Amino acid sequence: MILSLALLPVALLLFGLPVFVVLLLSSTVALAFFMPIPMTAVHQNLFGSISATGLLAVPYFIFAGELMSRGTVARRLVTFVRGFVGPLPGALGLTTVGTATVFGAISGSSAAAVASVGKVMHPAMRQDGYPDRFSAGMITSVSAIGIVIPPSIPMIVYGASSETSIPRLYAAGVLPGLLLAAMLALYVGWRAWRSGFGSRTAISPGSIAAGTAQALPALMAPVIILGGIYGGVFSPTEAASVACVYAIVVSKFILRELSWRDILDCAVSTVLFSAQILVIVAAAGLFSWLLTVNQVPQAMVAAITAWEITPWQFLIAINIVLLLWGCVMDPMSAILLLVPVLIPLVDALGIDKVHFGIVMTLNLAVGLFTPPFGINIFVAQSALRMRTGDIYRGVVPFFAVFLVALVAITFVPAISLGSMTLFMAVN
Repeated sequence: MILSLALLPVALLLFGLPVFVVLLLSSTVALAFFMPIPMTAVHQNLFGSISATGLLAVPYFIFAGELMSRGTVARRLVTFVRGFVGPLPGALGLTTVGTATVFGAISGSSAAAVASVGKVMHPAMRQDGYPDRFSAGMITSVSAIGIVIPPSIPMIVYGASSETSIPRLYAAGVLPGLLLAAMLALYVGWRAWRSGFGSRTAISPGSIAAGTAQALPALMAPVIILGGIYGGVFSPTEAASVACVYAIVVSKFILRELSWRDILDCAVSTVLFSAQILVIVAAAGLFSWLLTVNQVPQAMVAAITAWEITPWQFLIAINIVLLLWGCVMDPMSAILLLVPVLIPLVDALGIDKVHFGIVMTLNLAVGLFTPPFGINIFVAQSALRMRTGDIYRGVVPFFAVFLVALVAITFVPAISLGSMTLFMAVN
């Protein structure tokens, strides 16, 4: 049993097999050779794992993000943000941070932010005297904010896996996401001031008004989604479906940038991406059921209790594990694989599951731009046409900023829980 549930998954991962194959094969071997349980348990748990209502929001938000990430939404957001930060040091860098943050609140996709924002901002920053390595590292890293602030798809998956309220997770992610954006903006501004690169432009009411008017259709998306959820108008799943309808109306009829053929292409991409996520959800559900049946989480809780580990010691250890784990696995797979094991420990130590969800999401966001397998790095390499080694070196200072934010958010629970209290009070 230990062989199939512990050693076999590790061996299969080292051979480079997809995560869902690793989980499914390990679970099947355990059932077939080590447990007196009918094999019908396989398909029962596979289908039962994807029957959670909260998971319906995943394809909806992916579809809405696909629609909003095409066309000129990124360029409109750049114009909007630039109007407010023009006279500050590193104005284009600050614009990149602000645009990536707002774009993440619209699409919930880090990779989409790298491609869309990078194609607009990288040539502009190069022309404005920014070092290529610095601008590439900034675009690659700041786009990871997209999975920390709502609507975040990894938070939906975490909520469904840990039985945690998704509206509470979304509310708890707002202030940490804004804190992270502010810290990145401060670093970019300081670096530009110290190194003397980047120009400034004066603020004029006309430019602000024009930029706001251009970006207003895109800016209304997070307002409608979050306002509807915390105003009690609809659930997160209903908000996701409303976001799809709004994205179609804006893209097709208001901005007139997408044809029906483009919308169909977005739907096809959504189906393919959703299938990739849900097949991992199904396999992880089967694997976590086997862990529970064999009382693995209970044994881990007993060991933690015997060792008298404090919550802070646990969080330090988990941060290290998650940072390393995120380097080799995407956030969705990591959440589905680790949450069933970690949540019993979190409960036993009295750590709030909402706070832990934000900590876990931020850790895995860092993994999006850290080598060797950070997905943002490969997207940036393709979109910006730069060498991988230059991007690796460019993300180093931004990695340090993320770590400082991670320490603050981990050990000051009031940042995330206070954000949750503030925004849930609206409902």
